[in-house]
Amino acid sequence: MADATETVKKTIDQATAAAKAQSEKVQAQAETAQAAGTKVFRDGVERSVAGLSELNAQGKKNLEAMVEATTAAQRGAEALGQQAMAYSKKSWEESVSAAQSIAQARSVQEAIELQTNFAKSAMETYIAEMTRMTETFTTSMKDSLQPLNARVSAQVETFQAAR
Repeated sequence: MADATETVKKTIDQATAAAKAQSEKVQAQAETAQAAGTKVFRDGVERSVAGLSELNAQGKKNLEAMVEATTAAQRGAEALGQQAMAYSKKSWEESVSAAQSIAQARSVQEAIELQTNFAKSAMETYIAEMTRMTETFTTSMKDSLQPLNARVSAQVETFQAAR
């Protein structure tokens, strides 16, 4: 009977050793899986933080472009306003001068000639001024849209590079 007891004891010891070895193996696998999960989580958080930082930087650049565009538009509006005021003043002065000349005309024929010359000159000045204002407006629009176009181009390049 001692042999049977010995055999049972050996079997129990072997089963215990096998269970302990299996338990240690499972524990090692669990620790490896936990370490891998932690690394994946940490990498995901780092990528998310990097993405948010990049998004924040892009937002800042976009805001700077908007400020630059608005400033350029404001400069253009000021230039147009100054041109309009200068033209109005000049036009008024020329109208007053023409009215004085017409009033001092010695004949109806001379008054008609003075009026015709004034109308022709006023129309030429008006067309020249409108051309100048159109050029100022066009330049202002180009200057205003340039920073925004640059940001759109940068965003398109970023998206294409990410694909």
